[in-house]
Amino acid sequence: MEILGLGEVTKDNDFGWYCSKPMMVPVLGTVCRILVEGYDDDSRQHEFHVAISNFLQLSPNALKESEEHIFRYYQKCNASCEMHSPECLSIETSSGVWPHVRIGNEVIVTRRAYGDKAIYVSVECNCDWEVEHGLQIVFRNGQRVNKIGQYDGHLTNSDAYNDDSLEDVVFVG
Repeated sequence: MEILGLGEVTKDNDFGWYCSKPMMVPVLGTVCRILVEGYDDDSRQHEFHVAISNFLQLSPNALKESEEHIFRYYQKCNASCEMHSPECLSIETSSGVWPHVRIGNEVIVTRRAYGDKAIYVSVECNCDWEVEHGLQIVFRNGQRVNKIGQYDGHLTNSDAYNDDSLEDVVFVG
């Protein structure tokens, strides 16, 4: 099967997702597989195509613009760290987070079940300051970062906290 923007994809029999071949994702600066969830039964498949196209056209500046939110996530996690513990990191500036982040090699494209029901692109990353829960970066319609925090599978903070006032909040501190 072919999905516009991804080319030939294969179906994962365990999850029912479509998986692209590994491809360079400029915004992430790495090669990833794109996983598309819920595509077959969606009556607005063209919205997946638009979000995928948007995401694959993003420059690394989109991540750079979110580094202050990632830094705040680091600070929140680090606040409970004992300063002389080996797990405790000392990152002085927002740009200093990147050596401690490892972008995942799979990107999930899915429709949000609640709220705007738009297409979201989610990336799971490992980070040195939160080994257990990692870092999740989510892009609304593949265009801009709309959520930063631990990987919890939610596509917005509004969904994560069941609070409509957090709809446009990128990071909850």
